[in-house]
Amino acid sequence: MECTINWLADSGMAFIAETGSGHVLAMDGAPDGGGRNLAPRPMETVLAGTGACTAYDVVLILKRGRHDVRGCKVKVQAQRAETDPKVFTAINMHFTVSGRELPPAAVDRAIRMSHEKYCSASAMLGKTAAFTTSFEIVAA
Repeated sequence: MECTINWLADSGMAFIAETGSGHVLAMDGAPDGGGRNLAPRPMETVLAGTGACTAYDVVLILKRGRHDVRGCKVKVQAQRAETDPKVFTAINMHFTVSGRELPPAAVDRAIRMSHEKYCSASAMLGKTAAFTTSFEIVAA
């Protein structure tokens, strides 16, 4: 896996990342740090990637269990250390999973399996951050 990150010098503190799979992601800094607030902050993309990583796992685990999952939304909230490096110290993920006749035990198990076994991003962030999770099921 690889990425190439280019600083867009004329735009303050904006960066474009090109991933090894050929996709492009823009990032920018806050105005007080020289950015123009044109794109997510780099640490926001880390948090978003972690949420997407675990949501991917949850959907896949439920589908493999032959559950009729139709939607999965994750609200991720994090706290960061006050001093540099400002690592994440606490992360809460609230899942809203929709489908037909989804057993709460299956959803809980999928979330735990993602966090404990499959999600590489949460495994890395778990070295500095305490994770908490919650979920709700919506009939669809």
